[in-house]
Amino acid sequence: MSKRFAIIGAGMSGILTALKLKERGITDFVIYEKASRLGGTWRDNTYPGLSCDVPSHVYAYSFELKPDWTHRFSPGAEIQGYFEGVAKKYDLDRHFRFDSEIERAEYRGGRWHLSIKGGAADSVDFVIAATGVLHHPATPDIPGLGDFKGACFHSARWDHSVALEGKRVGIIGTGSTAIQIVPALVDRVGQLVLFQRTAQWVLPLANPPYSADEHAMYRASPEALQQSYDFWSARFVDTFARAVIGDQDELHKIEAACRSNLEENVHDPELRRRLTPDYRAACKRLIMSDIFYPAVQKPNVTLVTDGIERIEAAGVRTKDGVLHELDVLVLATGFDGHAFLRPIDVIGEGGLRLADAWADANEAYRSVAVPGFPNFYMLVGPNSPIGNFSVILISELQLAYVLQLVDLVLQGRCHAVAPSKAATQRFNTALREAMKGTVWVTGCRSWYLDRNGNPALWPWSFDRFRTEMQAPDLVDFDLVARETTPQAAASS
Repeated sequence: MSKRFAIIGAGMSGILTALKLKERGITDFVIYEKASRLGGTWRDNTYPGLSCDVPSHVYAYSFELKPDWTHRFSPGAEIQGYFEGVAKKYDLDRHFRFDSEIERAEYRGGRWHLSIKGGAADSVDFVIAATGVLHHPATPDIPGLGDFKGACFHSARWDHSVALEGKRVGIIGTGSTAIQIVPALVDRVGQLVLFQRTAQWVLPLANPPYSADEHAMYRASPEALQQSYDFWSARFVDTFARAVIGDQDELHKIEAACRSNLEENVHDPELRRRLTPDYRAACKRLIMSDIFYPAVQKPNVTLVTDGIERIEAAGVRTKDGVLHELDVLVLATGFDGHAFLRPIDVIGEGGLRLADAWADANEAYRSVAVPGFPNFYMLVGPNSPIGNFSVILISELQLAYVLQLVDLVLQGRCHAVAPSKAATQRFNTALREAMKGTVWVTGCRSWYLDRNGNPALWPWSFDRFRTEMQAPDLVDFDLVARETTPQAAASS
């Protein structure tokens, strides 16, 4: 009997899962997507200046490299086009179910029963959650936010119908998004006010365009394209990935580069002081830009570091009493990076709700599975290594691991697989201990930290992650020998 799969999410990881299932001859699967088209974060985010902060040749499936990226760091629309092209190439159209938000997933009778918003339902053997990390926009809790009379929107819900030319535009936030938006808008708007709560370390990486000759070379030579992929992968793993987990030499190099960028390119001493962070570089996600500092020093830009008191009809009033009058207010305030599957109501064995299992903290076995939830897997789940390198490679490694667990069922060795509680507890205990040596616990506030102040990242080397994803240790898993049904239980 063939097994049926449900993939939740039509972003990078969902598309990857679908094409890898097809590669294995599995065609009985459906990709449920709450939005009206594929793309995930690259569908949702369309703000001016949007680009990836991972080099283009790395931000692609390892088996589907693209020779003609326009820039070293690709613009968002180009990345969206890449995923659309991959989905078309692998003939995934018939598997998508758009505008189909999963509200509930319940494991009973040995299968997962899905409830879809609007009343539809499905029953499957496996669920692979590819819901992503950064897709629930975080709205700041600022008094009076609804009182503003101008246009106001989150950066992930950019309103392109709003004219910005010559307008007074305020941006709340100074993370990666805001630092991309500022250079893109500064020459379009009349005035730009950037409200900064926390200064950011900025690494001055240039974003040159690829030439026609380079495109021709990469098209003609798959080997050259592969070499570029390998080069950038190694560079990020050997620098950022090592620095954040305790390699002080690499961390000092990054800090020195960031500090030199600030000191050499911000000329006014007072502005430089206000743009200087009070925490270690890479404690927050590192910003990559060689155009932010020139943009923020333009005469029509104001950097505001006083706290926000409230939002009023005419603009933003800061705690020093100043009202900053605005026509447009952009909330570049990031996402809830700890929601994961929420608000889906996931119910495992014995009525165990994932919301209850995660009441204290989001904990998983090696980021991909949770005890009590058989045949239910996550890509880019809790404590995945999502620092400054390609999440695509992370997802590829995790999926290859997950499919080995799936094979146990497909080969008839068992009916269902889930990690044991003991193994999951051991893993998370070791993870918390290792986290003490990382840069993320050195004293900054970031979206990496959960509500308990613990970083939701991978505290070991990327090489260790790669090694651990090579093959599951079956000692750590509960293998259900046969389907558990009320009838079977009564006869046993």
